[in-house]
Amino acid sequence: MDVINELILGAVTSPWLYLVMFAAAVIDGFFPPIPSETVLVAAAAVAVSTGGSNLLLLCAVAAVGAAIGDNLAYLIGRGVGTTRFAWMRRPPIAAAFDRAGRTLGRRGAPLILGARYIPVGRVAVNMSAGALRYPWRRFLPLSVIGGVTWAAYSALIGVVAGKLFEDQPFLSSVIGVAVALVLGLVVDRVAAARRRRRERSEAAAGASGTEEAEADDHPVLVLVGE
Repeated sequence: MDVINELILGAVTSPWLYLVMFAAAVIDGFFPPIPSETVLVAAAAVAVSTGGSNLLLLCAVAAVGAAIGDNLAYLIGRGVGTTRFAWMRRPPIAAAFDRAGRTLGRRGAPLILGARYIPVGRVAVNMSAGALRYPWRRFLPLSVIGGVTWAAYSALIGVVAGKLFEDQPFLSSVIGVAVALVLGLVVDRVAAARRRRRERSEAAAGASGTEEAEADDHPVLVLVGE
């Protein structure tokens, strides 16, 4: 364990940490397998438990990288659409693109901000925004706000874990990453449940409107007795 802790301390105190954090945040904006949350949470946890790096600078680097990555995803969507590559046509990814496209026109701002916290979701939303020509002048400030709040949220998880397990950088980073993964799953499930309720409500409203229209098409004959 002591050897692992020393390796972690060496990584966190290295100036390369900021470059790795920036690169992970940028690439994660359009390639979800890169775990930028994991890097930030773990680094923040170790930084707090050991004082090995500048936490504010780490958050700033992560926020800038996240905003750049989200805008790159937007530009990719604008340039190539959401169906050109084989991975885009896989059922889960295609379904995410479809949901994002249907929601962007009605709830663009909350969708873009909320998707920043869901790895696959943010890629689908940001690329769909580009493909559907969502105005970039609106997307840019939303991506900046999303990057800043995401970085603060992820770092906060790491800070809490680091405070709870001081002088144990390995354990604090593991606990912090585990908590972040669980919270991400909860956010994803809550968003999915809300989406299903909204879709059921819209379907019910549509069915009601269809019934009313059919009733209007069949006038009632009133017989008046003499």
